[in-house]
Amino acid sequence: MIQERLKALRTLMRERGIDIYIIPTSDFHQSEYVGEYFKARKYMTGFTGSAGTAVVTMEEAGLWTDGRYFIQAEAQLKGSGIKLFKMGEEGVPKVEAYVESVLKEGGRIGFDGRVLDAKNGECYAEIAEKKAAHLYTKEDLVGMIWKERPQLPAHKVWIVEKAYAGKTIEEKIKEVREKMKEEGAEVHILSSLYDIAWLLNLRGGDINHVPVFLSFLSVEKERAILFVNEKILDADVLTHLREGGISIQHYEGIYEYAKSLLEVKVLLSQAETNYQIVDHVKMHAEIVDRPNPSEFLKAVKNETELKNTRIAHLKDAVAVTKFMYWLKTNIGKAEITEISASDYLEKLRREQEHFLDLSFDTISAYGPNAAMMHYSATEESNARLKPEGFLLVDSGGHYLEGTTDITRTFALGKLTKEEKLHFTAVCRSNLNLANAKFLYGCCGINLDILARGPLWALGIDYRCGTGHGVGHILNVHEGPNGFRWRIVPERNDSGKLEAGMITTDEPGVYIEGKYGIRTENELITVKDEKNEYGQFMKFENITYVPIDLDAILPEEMTARERKELNDYHKMVYEKISPYLTREEQEWLKYYTRPI
Repeated sequence: MIQERLKALRTLMRERGIDIYIIPTSDFHQSEYVGEYFKARKYMTGFTGSAGTAVVTMEEAGLWTDGRYFIQAEAQLKGSGIKLFKMGEEGVPKVEAYVESVLKEGGRIGFDGRVLDAKNGECYAEIAEKKAAHLYTKEDLVGMIWKERPQLPAHKVWIVEKAYAGKTIEEKIKEVREKMKEEGAEVHILSSLYDIAWLLNLRGGDINHVPVFLSFLSVEKERAILFVNEKILDADVLTHLREGGISIQHYEGIYEYAKSLLEVKVLLSQAETNYQIVDHVKMHAEIVDRPNPSEFLKAVKNETELKNTRIAHLKDAVAVTKFMYWLKTNIGKAEITEISASDYLEKLRREQEHFLDLSFDTISAYGPNAAMMHYSATEESNARLKPEGFLLVDSGGHYLEGTTDITRTFALGKLTKEEKLHFTAVCRSNLNLANAKFLYGCCGINLDILARGPLWALGIDYRCGTGHGVGHILNVHEGPNGFRWRIVPERNDSGKLEAGMITTDEPGVYIEGKYGIRTENELITVKDEKNEYGQFMKFENITYVPIDLDAILPEEMTARERKELNDYHKMVYEKISPYLTREEQEWLKYYTRPI
């Protein structure tokens, strides 16, 4: 089937003189996760991961993806004839370098200009210029052969009241206009669905588990225009927008609007705006390429958001702790599978007040399956849990109060010494970062070694960042804050850590064919003491679920690390026990005991 699709695509390429066709994982807004309509790369390759780029030439096809998906991609590409390029590995060219190496003099590079960001598009334009080649960006070739393509999503939009948002539309847009003024821009075009939803205090349902809606927003000095399918806006939402000073135009109208901008400075992020919009703006206006001001504004949570987020985490922790109790007391007595465990955890979350949705598809991975960082259980792979080894569960929820993301690895029974050693090292890594004290001005790259240190000492690493920013009833991943050991430009998460930012702390060990271990908490950056050396910062841990003591080797921990774990578990018991039954309380007392 994949080979037939590639053949059909090459026929269209040949008719248009296209030598290389690029298919990113993206929608018209450069969203991390995309709706079914936009899964062109999945359709053409069979690879279902959330990140990757396919490149098709007349002779071969390749897929580029990162370390989270190497094992999964190898399995899903098998027999397709598509070559896997492991991003970041030694000797593996970047997509752009590969395209440049295979592009012939006078050739043609093709891609849908609406789904490739302008930053990458400019890179391909430069490659084409070097070889007297051309770009072909006006057609969606995959759409031409995808006969049963799903419809564009159009889910109803709802309002986030000020009691949960903390600020009004007018207050947020005023802050954006102040940033525009600093940049000397008269117009700001915003494509990021997360930023638009946050700015307008609206949420939708156009991406699975990401409550956003397809739209573009232009903020001018005196007016703001939302480009959207008006059918998804009810009377209350229209009133909400009108009172916030927002006018409405049709979703596709953004392209003509971009062409109409004459001799003005337009602030936009080329990394988050599609190539076609930027190409139109450049016709008659000047571009100021900067990160969207709203990215930073929404990353620094206001006091209302922080207060509510703590409430969301308390509810979520009750659900996950009850799940841990159920799992530990039923393993070996009742039949439990990866999927039934995941379903039970979702049921517990849905019982919590103001629960809206999962914040992403739950990863419930037993044994070797957990070595795939973003494993998703299917009916075919659904493993039956045994009273031995590890179950890794990475999950989260959206509540009216906020968004959660937590990973726990549970010991189901007998463990090897190696499993316990690695689990303890991951626990130490998590605690080292969570308890950091640092000077203001540090970014995640400065602190990442605290998490990797115990694992690097064992000669082990994990092929992903240590943590990411978390959206507020939005995408579970957001920048500019994050933890990683090296700068990855496309990740855009190496920003300075500011008070009010929420970042995950999730080191892990992944041994292919054996097991995976990850422990993930969320941390709020807060101010600590200020003295002659400057402003010191620290973290507030807002994830309140036990770390499984059945897998801990206390002798592998320092006295300080044991105290940190004991202090954490003391907090967990104090916060969660009032919401549990007597039996669950007794159980929790044991699983939060001092070591």
